[in-house]
Amino acid sequence: MPSEQILQEKISEVEEITELVNQHKILGIANLQKVRAAQLQAFKKNLQGQVYMRVMKNTVMKRAIENCKDKPELKKLEEHLEGSNVYLFTDLNPFKLVLILERGKVKTTAKSGDIAAFDVIVPAGNTGQPPGPIISQLNSVGLPTRIESGSVWINRDTLVVRRGEAIDERLAGVLSKLGIKPVESGLAMYVVFDDGLVITQDQLRVDVDGTKQSVEAAYADAFALSLGIAYPTMESTVALVQVAHREAYALSIGAAIPTKETMADLLRKAHFEMVSLSSRLPTVEEKSPPTEKTEKS
Repeated sequence: MPSEQILQEKISEVEEITELVNQHKILGIANLQKVRAAQLQAFKKNLQGQVYMRVMKNTVMKRAIENCKDKPELKKLEEHLEGSNVYLFTDLNPFKLVLILERGKVKTTAKSGDIAAFDVIVPAGNTGQPPGPIISQLNSVGLPTRIESGSVWINRDTLVVRRGEAIDERLAGVLSKLGIKPVESGLAMYVVFDDGLVITQDQLRVDVDGTKQSVEAAYADAFALSLGIAYPTMESTVALVQVAHREAYALSIGAAIPTKETMADLLRKAHFEMVSLSSRLPTVEEKSPPTEKTEKS
């Protein structure tokens, strides 16, 4: 019977998904909205051997979760099983996986209701459009215009929408005509199950540049503190020895303590002091009393 065959196929699929969940440490869920089929295939190819991706109905995943008796924490994922999703099974660090997926995103034109992926600034210059309805369309979204050499120009750089804000239908049409693509298309994981821990999208975001700067600043502060209190570490020992050498050298020169390293500088210092003192002493002619001949003249 066809119905029995379909039922058996569904049971087999649930069993297969259950096995995948049990075999992998990480289960990620990404929204398929705005994802092109070609992009999904490219992700699968690039991550082959590291990540197994599968598009399935959420009901199948719910049944697979019910079968994973050894992972009761998976139940927490059920509240996130909405919409059209692709499921990622892997042992990669979830934060590393998020960065890999972020690098695979592409910019695309906007439709009404899309969210801007970045602050959209329309640059000043020639739009390449002839005068006509385009002028009122540009003005309606806050773009100042002028007509020059038979074309419509934008007078100045203008911010039309901020990152995270929705793009309305009118602005989407203008940006499309100007060739500006303010929306990112690609896989974005919105929840991850990591060995009993559920991590949401906000927690998965990693500011790589900001984190790098914070680590660099912390390292610089720790290094300066290590030098300031003369606390030797693997990183600061060489600098501490150099500081100690400079201070010992300066002390030796100041106290006129001859050593193999300071002898030359001590001699130069003594010579300089001698010349300086000599220049301040009166000469022989200045000290001798005037002669009789000198007095008569």
